[in-house]
Parts: sequence; structure tokens; C-alpha cells
Amino acid sequence: MTTDSGPGALAPRSWLAGPVGGEVSDAALRQVLLGLPGVDQVATAERTASLATRSIKREAKLWALTMAIRMVDLTTLEGADTPGKVRDLCAKARRPDPADPAVPPVAAVCVYPDLVREARAGVAGTPIAVASVATAFPSGRASLAVKLADVAEATAAGADEVDMVIDRGAFLAGRYAQVYEEVRAVRQACGTAHLKVIPETGELATLDNTARAAWLAMLAGADFIKTSTGKVTPAATPPVALVMLSAVRDFAEATGRRVGVKVAGGIRTAKDAIRYLVLVREIAGPQWLTPDLFRIGASSLLNDLLMQRSKQLTGAYAGPDYFTLD
Repeated sequence: MTTDSGPGALAPRSWLAGPVGGEVSDAALRQVLLGLPGVDQVATAERTASLATRSIKREAKLWALTMAIRMVDLTTLEGADTPGKVRDLCAKARRPDPADPAVPPVAAVCVYPDLVREARAGVAGTPIAVASVATAFPSGRASLAVKLADVAEATAAGADEVDMVIDRGAFLAGRYAQVYEEVRAVRQACGTAHLKVIPETGELATLDNTARAAWLAMLAGADFIKTSTGKVTPAATPPVALVMLSAVRDFAEATGRRVGVKVAGGIRTAKDAIRYLVLVREIAGPQWLTPDLFRIGASSLLNDLLMQRSKQLTGAYAGPDYFTLD
């Protein structure tokens, strides 16, 4: 184990034995989660502020902008969503800039379960994944049976990825076994689809709770941990991302299994996206700089990434009207 006492200090391997290899109970999980090193909020804020000042050379910036495009989960999660809007979203996901075929497609499109089939048809023949929110998104206030039915609808329609929300009330009340069992059940219901688990960090109040929720989700089988639904303020923040990235790094060191991180909510500019890529490299490591292990959930970010990429290549801004609306 590491001697690092910062926000990402590695949990001893023995902490993993209870919930993974033995009986799952609130007591066993409490021993693991409350035994995690505490997060120094001041040090975390200072570290993220320091990394935000990093300057990036032109060549590296072009690479970062292109990589950020590849990492986008292009998202529409509104009550007024229509099949036509999803078709337009998929067209944008396939060819973000129709005038520049060198611009790569995004990682995924993310929609509600009832629109998965439309999205599946819209990205057919491409490597773009279809992600669907589920488990009574965004509140998570439903029975397990309802949540599993939600997952079944999404996967039957062809979802490659499922974004689930945890029961924050159960987590904050210390009913860790309930949350663990729900994540395990959803993981099983997903079959071959990847599972992203959303703790909704804006409702967890502390960075310590963020770290505990991240570990709980990973112990239960999450393929990704995701900051937020985008429906609660604050959503993604650099300190929260740092804690999550530290957690996946340490979990990989302890177990040998790499879990991805998705930041979502409030990320609207290329500058914001690049700051998160710097965090990924410095905290988790360069092996996480891939769409397989890092995603950015966004609806309005993509156009700014395209504008900034065009500026890097041509020296002039194309302007927001040059690109299609997200």
C-alpha cells in the first residue's frame, strides 16, 4: 500500500475481502468505506487549481481537442425529446463537422430507454455506442423491480451502455448493503452492456462521501463511475473528478481491474474539457486517456471543441453558426 495520505491514498487489500469474498452487510461495507483515508478538501482544491494553470503547447492542444471529441457522450435527456431530435443527434455524433472528415465521431449518444431503438438505428454501422439512462433516472426513487425493468427495456432495445443512479437516500443513511445489492443486480441485468454508476455527487455533500460511493460502486461491479446526472447543481467539478480518478487508480492497483470515469453536467467549453484531461493524466495516469476509460457527458460542449479545433488548424474562429446545433 502507498504511504500517500492525500485524497487518493490506496486502501489496503484486506479491506476488499469482506464485501467481495464474504457476506455482504452494512457492517462489512461500513468497515471498508469508513476505513478509507479521509479526503483533505483544502489540499484537493489546491491541487485542482494548480493543475488548471498548466499551459499546453499548440500540438498538444490539438491532440487534446481531438481526444476530447472522441470522449464525448453526446446527450439529450429532456422530456420533450423526439425521434427526430435523436436522429439529428446521431448525425452530429457520426460527423461532428461535415466539412472536415478528419474530425472523429464521438464515443456515444445517450438517451432515455424509449429512444434507444431510434439511436441504435441512427449510429448503425459506426463504432458509436448507444448509452441509456435507467433505474428511475434521475431520482432513483423506485423499487428494485421497477429499476430492473428500466434496464431490461434499455438493453432489449440495443443499449451498449447503461447509466444508473444510486439511491442517495439509502447511501446517506448508511444502508450500504442495499446500494451494493442494487448495483450488483443492475450489473447482472446489463448482461454484456457496460454499467456506469452515478452517485450524484452534488447530493453527497462531502468529498469523503464521493470517495466512499466510488469504492462502493466499483466493489459492486461498475464498469464506470459517473459524477452526476446533470440535473443537480453542482454537477461535475474538478475536486470531485480528482477524488474519483484517485479512486479508480487505487482500485486498479488493489484489484487489477480498471474502472472508467465519466464527468457530466456543466462542462460547456473546450477549456473545461482540457482541464479534465490534464486531471486524468496527472491523477489516474495516461492509460486512462482513452474513451474506453474516460468520458465527458455533454450536450453543448461539442460545438466549442469543434470551434477551438478549427482555430488551431486555420488560425481563425469559424463561429458558432458554422456548426450544426447539438
